[in-house]
Amino acid sequence: MSTASAPPAPARGPSSRTSSITAQFVLGGIVWGSSFLFMKVALEGVSPGQVVWTRLVLGALTLGVFVAVRREHLPRGARIWAHMSVIATTFCVLPFLLFSWAQQYVTSGLASIYNATTPIMTAIMAWAVFRVEKLSALQIAGILVGIAGVMTIIAPWQGLDLSQSVVAQLAILGATACYGFSLAYMRRFTADSGMSALTFSFLNIGIGAAILVALTPLVAATPVRLDGWIVTSLLLLGCLGTGVAYIWNQNVLRAWGPTRASTVTYITPVVGVLLGVVVLGERLTWNEPVGALLVFLGILLAQNRLRPRRRR
Repeated sequence: MSTASAPPAPARGPSSRTSSITAQFVLGGIVWGSSFLFMKVALEGVSPGQVVWTRLVLGALTLGVFVAVRREHLPRGARIWAHMSVIATTFCVLPFLLFSWAQQYVTSGLASIYNATTPIMTAIMAWAVFRVEKLSALQIAGILVGIAGVMTIIAPWQGLDLSQSVVAQLAILGATACYGFSLAYMRRFTADSGMSALTFSFLNIGIGAAILVALTPLVAATPVRLDGWIVTSLLLLGCLGTGVAYIWNQNVLRAWGPTRASTVTYITPVVGVLLGVVVLGERLTWNEPVGALLVFLGILLAQNRLRPRRRR
């Protein structure tokens, strides 16, 4: 049948575009909040290294399909590939390994709470390491409030067991520090790369997957025990959480900017804690939600969201 007589498709207006970005923002927060549950379930049958290997390879394959369908062109300059290799290492390989290892010793809800420290880590890195931002006294106060929240969660007054839990919590903070470093590094070195959100995500995840494949004998060559729940968790963690959700995040980042886009960290701990309690039967102690509230307050201050309004 000829398509000449078919009516043209209506153009997407500003309201539909806004609704689409909002939906991607909310869905991304839900998926990333669920990823802590997926990791916890997957660790019942595979090692931390195998979790990371699987999620990066599946994420790269998923993004590769989108790149092929849309016929995206990859950059050719050696400089951008070098920068993307740094980002893949510090934004994917290292933090994913740290999170997967740490979740053997802490609850998925606690891991999701600590993940919310990423904006604070980003502010510190952008200010102290890369010098791409200047912080006001109020923002520095926000960082200190966030640190107080972290100390409340660790609860040193209960005694520090350096064998497992506390070391695992410090490992997660190391992972969010990697995220903060990477986000500041992106702002400093790849802001003018000209790559689309899809291409950027594919290179980020794809290079990370290549690194893990090269390290297979060291990180993934151990026995596995698979069942339906473990396989489903790995598929969702890889294809959805490390694939599609990264495209959503880049679209939101480019539409709203880094400050508003980073508020996805308000959604992920809520989802992560609820799933941990409902699905896995995890329990919260009083200091964890109190510390989380202090971390959120620190984020608001560090992002200049609680500035007093000036009178005219």
